[in-house]
Amino acid sequence: MSMRIGYDAKRAFHNFRGLGNYSRDLLAGLKQYYSRHDYLLFTPPLKDDRAHRWAEEYSSLEVVTPDSYMGQKFSTAWRSLFLSGELKKYNLDIFHGLSHELPPGIEKTGIKSVVTIHDLIFMRYPKFFPWVDRKVYLRKVKYACEAADLVIAICNQTKNDLINFLGVDEKKIRVVYQTCNPRFYSPLSEEKLSSTLSKYGISGKFILNVGAIEPRKNALNLVKAFASLKKESNRNLVLIGNGGDYKVEIENYIQGKDLGDRVTILSDVTHKDLPAFYQAAELFCYPSHFEGFGIPIIEALFSKTPVITSKGSCFPEAGGPDSIYIQSESVSELTQAIEDVLTNDELKYKMIENGRNFVEKFHRSKTSENLINIYEELLRMK
Repeated sequence: MSMRIGYDAKRAFHNFRGLGNYSRDLLAGLKQYYSRHDYLLFTPPLKDDRAHRWAEEYSSLEVVTPDSYMGQKFSTAWRSLFLSGELKKYNLDIFHGLSHELPPGIEKTGIKSVVTIHDLIFMRYPKFFPWVDRKVYLRKVKYACEAADLVIAICNQTKNDLINFLGVDEKKIRVVYQTCNPRFYSPLSEEKLSSTLSKYGISGKFILNVGAIEPRKNALNLVKAFASLKKESNRNLVLIGNGGDYKVEIENYIQGKDLGDRVTILSDVTHKDLPAFYQAAELFCYPSHFEGFGIPIIEALFSKTPVITSKGSCFPEAGGPDSIYIQSESVSELTQAIEDVLTNDELKYKMIENGRNFVEKFHRSKTSENLINIYEELLRMK
């Protein structure tokens, strides 16, 4: 039996970081492995060239934008206030809010609904979010969890947070892990690795970190740990990501420690070129304090690169039993872990092989299957 499934696809077309990647990878996987179903993507008008290119690449997915002048002019209001009223005419079986939200009134449409909750970081770490943003996020998440027939948590950590912070009924929550883009699955040739890295001025052995350069991601502690490594380690450090004041703080530290020739911050690496960095890196370090899931961890494991990350949060779920876990606050612990991996080939080989086997559970085919099972369960519900 085929299904007609609608999506709040705003972030698939208007966000080109984590939540947008989640939406695009999820939709692409469903279309690849379950093409018999109809997928309708509801979004404000497309404005970014990247959005248009993605829509063209997956032209078999039906993109629905506001068709009235007022809807186009006030697309935020269309998505937030009027979308539920329009959904009925599309004969949907299911509507899926891909990132924390459902349109108000969805529970009155007769359409089964599910919402994905990625994290409750704004409640765990309120200091990182303006007061107004926290209030808006809380209102949207609470409503979505109450209105949805089922709630998808992207990891068990998020499931536990939904129960403990918001009192969501455990019976209503399903854990469906994220995947990453399939471009990380396959090895690149040495020639491709070298040519890609040379575009960015990178050569030799290096340690890698990928992610937004912000305090929660804790890249400064990684730079401090790198500065503490023995000089004869003869490695460089590459940070890939954008940032504001925290990035400036890191740059000042690099300058103060005279590390400019050994630490490189890149803010212009395309997603297409990222696999080359992961595969060429000797080690991936991700000492974040807290994440919703930590997609860079599974990107590294698919790339057969050993991972050092933080204890607690969702990190063991993403990194598996053979990654190394450290206290995110401890520079000395991170330094020691880096030295252990760089000086022990047997340990490194074990981390690579076992990590690659573990990460298969996050393959696009598996996460798509898990999601389809949720949809089928929804339709069986009375």
